[in-house]
Amino acid sequence: MTKSPTSSKGITSVRLKRFTLLLTAAGLMATAVPMVSATSAVAAPAGGYLSQKPDWQRCSPDQPAAFECATLKVPLDYQRPDGQMIDLAVSRIKTTDQAKRHGALLLIPGGPGGDGLDGPLVEDNSLPRDVREQYDLIGFDPRGVGKSSPITCGLTGEERNFQRPYRPETFDSDVAWAKTVAEKCQAKAGDVLPYITTRNEARDIDTIRGVLGEQKLSALGRSYGTYVGAVYSQMFADRTDRFVLDSGVDPARVWRGMQQVWAEQSVPDFDRWTKWAAEHNAEFGLGDSAKAVSDTFWALVERADKEPIKFNGRGWPPEVTGDDIRRNARGYAYYPQFFTELFSALKAASEGKPLPSGGEAEKLQKALTNHDQSAPAAPGASELPADNGTAVWWSVVCGDTDTWPRDPGQYAKDAARDKKTYPLFGDVSSNIKPCAFWHEPVEQATPMDKEAKNVLIVQNEWDPQTPLTSGQGLHKALKGSRMVTVAGGEGHIAYMQDSCAAASVNKYLATGELPSEDGTCKNPSAANEPKPVPNGPNRY
Repeated sequence: MTKSPTSSKGITSVRLKRFTLLLTAAGLMATAVPMVSATSAVAAPAGGYLSQKPDWQRCSPDQPAAFECATLKVPLDYQRPDGQMIDLAVSRIKTTDQAKRHGALLLIPGGPGGDGLDGPLVEDNSLPRDVREQYDLIGFDPRGVGKSSPITCGLTGEERNFQRPYRPETFDSDVAWAKTVAEKCQAKAGDVLPYITTRNEARDIDTIRGVLGEQKLSALGRSYGTYVGAVYSQMFADRTDRFVLDSGVDPARVWRGMQQVWAEQSVPDFDRWTKWAAEHNAEFGLGDSAKAVSDTFWALVERADKEPIKFNGRGWPPEVTGDDIRRNARGYAYYPQFFTELFSALKAASEGKPLPSGGEAEKLQKALTNHDQSAPAAPGASELPADNGTAVWWSVVCGDTDTWPRDPGQYAKDAARDKKTYPLFGDVSSNIKPCAFWHEPVEQATPMDKEAKNVLIVQNEWDPQTPLTSGQGLHKALKGSRMVTVAGGEGHIAYMQDSCAAASVNKYLATGELPSEDGTCKNPSAANEPKPVPNGPNRY
């Protein structure tokens, strides 16, 4: 959740394979994407939206023939099912073994604002055979995203930047920014925004289930998709089959609290990093104790505040300020070796020295540079507004709940307080957001009061986007669920086939058998753990 919110991808062999698949799937955007507005109403399908039949077609001539796409019509407002309809783009790859078919496995993307139409193409190549052959894999772009009647607020690049450190002298401009974003969103899509919410995404998912003719639905939800899955499990408990929720959003903290948890967790993460760097002082020279490393860090922050550092580190601005160092450290300190090497390079740059050769920092920069140069532009991508993901982000986080303060002064007070308590990121997470000026939500957040005995939660211990405490909060909210924690696991997304969590997930998806109790596992090596993307992932 820098520029606008962007999804995270790690730089390991597994993540690079996923990245390649995602690039390949870009052919899905081959046609122009119409924008949704209140004046472009579409009549409901004859016989009601649940009676429609998907017209499955090959997604793209550049993709496998088995990868099919269709467009459904769903109500903008489910309280008015005969009113305005919007597009919902869906995709699938059917199992090739109908005799072993258990049902449909819906892939719920992260975000808010992340697309998911390419999900089946990705998972078809990663799920183990005994799981894969039991399911039709179903993907979709959530409402307002990608090919599902995308929305825009018409925001500039600077207006999409919401990681704004709190300073008394700049707070008035922060308030003006937040108000401008809210006003531009209202002007561009005000009749649509109230219905771009998690509860309506859950209703869209149930529409997909009904149109597919499934009595129950299984799902794999990652990151923000865990909250969508949790809401679905409460709204449609009797239709929830095998649900796996990976890297959990805490329902008790949506949504301001989910930003503030980043600041809270930055403290133990920073302490872990300083200890690691101190243990490797002979190699990096940052200090021979955790305190000495911390002193080195804050001295560089203070220096960069006075005189920005010229640094060619990919993902950093050309001139790095103290605020830039603090904000990036929040997401990078989860990976001690990586951040030690990166911080050492930054420190060297501040002293006029060249970037050290070798190491994780340089490898990551080269990998991303190669991808940037080789990645083809998605056909038709120019048709999608640059702020589409950001517009959906604010629609959901502001429109899901009425718990956002309306008094700008409250944000200033909270940010000043949290900057002292959580100096890396506290002021950024608690500073004013457009939600202070947003419309009142049309619905309250979903209460978590039903049993969720069909839900398995998996969680890395050191997750930069949905920290362990967040995953534990999701587990607590979903009564009867089971949770597997990857002790020492680094990175956002726990369920990968080289993770120890995979055994429990694969068994559950293949047999419907949950672990008898909560458990903890440990990967044999951290060598293949994902590394962060520069600028840090900004969505869940």
